[in-house]
Amino acid sequence: MAEYWSIVFGGGCLFATVLYVVALRIQVMALVDVVWSFGIGLGTMLYLFQLETLTPRSGVVAGVLLLWSLRLSLYLLINRVLSGKEDPRYVHLAAYWGRHANRNFYLLFLGQILLVALFLLPVTIAIGDGNPQWRWWDRLAVAIAALSLMGEGVSDRQLARFRSRPKNHGQVCQSGLWRYSRHPNYFFEWLYWWAFVFFAYGQSGALFSLVGPVAMYLFLHYITGIPHAERSSLQSRGEAYRHYQQTTNTFFPWIPRLPQR
Repeated sequence: MAEYWSIVFGGGCLFATVLYVVALRIQVMALVDVVWSFGIGLGTMLYLFQLETLTPRSGVVAGVLLLWSLRLSLYLLINRVLSGKEDPRYVHLAAYWGRHANRNFYLLFLGQILLVALFLLPVTIAIGDGNPQWRWWDRLAVAIAALSLMGEGVSDRQLARFRSRPKNHGQVCQSGLWRYSRHPNYFFEWLYWWAFVFFAYGQSGALFSLVGPVAMYLFLHYITGIPHAERSSLQSRGEAYRHYQQTTNTFFPWIPRLPQR
């Protein structure tokens, strides 16, 4: 395992460096998000290759992760890199860092490898189970992953469809899954990582699989996801978004409530 993690960190830093050079060339630092999503997929394939025995169960667990990695990486590439517009988060960071922006962005790219390793931990624990037998919690894990991938894909499409209509400019999407949560895509991303908790259940080190959902919740709720999205929405949609905040749960889907008076 020591050799595997050495390759993850060494090869990961090289991968991040290459994407950083590309980002500089195209002037889109949002490419940094792809380092994480695609890097976890690459790390999973590497782990499969170094296994002495590959069981059908291990292949399915890895396949669940690779589907997630491919879907999210393509979504980020199409919507944040190839869109022709820099993500506002990175515009703000570039202005804040000033003349140190290029150096700090490179450190940000390299820092993604630490996140790759963090989220590879529950994945490798789940894949590493040598028992080829399917158990009820494995089936539950597949169901959670399928529901999460479907929910995240549906919420992304619903929002994209809403924003594509000129009449909705400056308005708030409150249809479909967005009626029950202000961030259903983030909710399903968090839910997805519970699949690996169940895949890892009963194994040595299974407790560490909780790193996935716990870390994802902290990042989405307090660091990279919701705080930025809420600030951006308030700036662009004003009172309409404040009303949305009063009636709709932030993260966990629930029935809309009456606005405060």
